[in-house]
Amino acid sequence: MAVPNRSIDPRIMESARREFLKTGFEKTMLKDICDGAGITTGALYKRYKGKEELFCAVVEQTVQDLYKVANERGSRDANTLTDEDLIKAWDMDEDDMMWWFGFLYERHDDFVLLLSCADGTRYANFQHDWVALLTKATSAYLAEAQRRGLCRSDVGPEELHILLTSFWATIYEPFIHNFDWEQIQSHCKLVCDLFNWHKALEFKV
Repeated sequence: MAVPNRSIDPRIMESARREFLKTGFEKTMLKDICDGAGITTGALYKRYKGKEELFCAVVEQTVQDLYKVANERGSRDANTLTDEDLIKAWDMDEDDMMWWFGFLYERHDDFVLLLSCADGTRYANFQHDWVALLTKATSAYLAEAQRRGLCRSDVGPEELHILLTSFWATIYEPFIHNFDWEQIQSHCKLVCDLFNWHKALEFKV
């Protein structure tokens, strides 16, 4: 049995990423991807069942990286935290925010694909789904703080989801609008000043 020629795989990925970024998933033509990679459509179909499978292959590593971070950061049981650590979890730490922006900037193109080029794929609702995942983890921290009387008690999971949607919009938009790294650094400072969780949730600090 012939061994597939894997030397063309990087060319396929590069061409697909370029075309998806240019026109979005729905308007991208497989022929344009193949032309850009210098291959036939037959060679492409030997590797991928269709356009959506190819799109998912392009963003796969970034999706895995994102969910790995989300799971790692949400794995600590809120019940085990001291009051001090539970309150500190809501700090708008500029270094931590810069880490997030740097992490995403390293995956810039694939992150943009997920944010604004994924209509018609399983990732069409990525922006909402990502916030929903983080809301689930963050809600446990808020509920525990409320149980201990450390903050206001009238903010539930639905309202927290709305607040986190607004928060993450300030992270999504610089990528959608193609900010360079210097602009993102400046933007990060604004985000940290804008979202004062301690004040909004009335933490007892």
